[in-house]
Amino acid sequence: MTATRTSTTAAIGALLTATLFWAGNYVVGGAAVSAIPPLDLVALRWAIAVVPLFALAQLVERPDWRHVARSWHRVLLPALFGLVAYNYLLYTALQYTDAVNASLINAFNPALIGVAATIFLRQRMTSVAVMGVILALVGVLWVLCDGHPTTLLSNGFGLGDVFMLGAIVVWTVYTLTGRHGTGIPPITSTALQALVSLIALTSVVLPTGGPHLPVTSNATLALLFIGLCPSVISTALWNRALTTIPPALAGVFLNLITVFTVLISVALGKPFTVAEAMGGVIVMGGVAMTNAQAFRGSRARSDVRMSR
Repeated sequence: MTATRTSTTAAIGALLTATLFWAGNYVVGGAAVSAIPPLDLVALRWAIAVVPLFALAQLVERPDWRHVARSWHRVLLPALFGLVAYNYLLYTALQYTDAVNASLINAFNPALIGVAATIFLRQRMTSVAVMGVILALVGVLWVLCDGHPTTLLSNGFGLGDVFMLGAIVVWTVYTLTGRHGTGIPPITSTALQALVSLIALTSVVLPTGGPHLPVTSNATLALLFIGLCPSVISTALWNRALTTIPPALAGVFLNLITVFTVLISVALGKPFTVAEAMGGVIVMGGVAMTNAQAFRGSRARSDVRMSR
């Protein structure tokens, strides 16, 4: 096996592991919110992750910390939207819906980003991409109504669905506001965002008597997993893989978050309905159509951030 092939294989393994941990955030997060309030969970997640992230940034990127300190204001909006608001809405959604449903709704996010970029950034969307957005939306609605469209007319959206839809809207704003970058290396930027988020959350959580720490060993293990695996290890693995695999191609692996979430949930005994399977396939097909042009572009880049 050549060195190049070995490097590519290692990068693919890194991407698979990163997306597996991001999927675990849905499953483990769903269990954690039964013991830890969502806002406290977000605060504790970044409290655990912030020091390892700064250590990782120093080890891998060796940034100019004076420049980083002067640039804190550049990560303020990304931190509040991506690390705080998105995760708060996600964990709140997981109080009312299961991880599979949440991940299937989240799978629509790339298509929503494409629509928002077309509306607000005047980016051109091809007819194939438009069809992809419509197809992905149909898939999401199919999941939300559990394969029975009339239930949406009679019952509307579930509370968990509403929070998850809010989460992907927030992530879309996060993506568009951060499109020009911060001028800070990616791991360092994530570490600084985690610190800014922690400071902001502390000012909200402390006056309410929080954060409320887990009282059971299972909840503690869930919190440690969330604080380390999807927050720190996935960040390191994703950035390691991007040194070998182009971002647009790496972005394809993000679709595995939903796949892994389903597999983990089923392995844990959660039934997977025909409606969820059909809706998931439709969403994935629509997202693939929406992003087909980006995947072909030699300068295309991924819209993923490091806080999933």
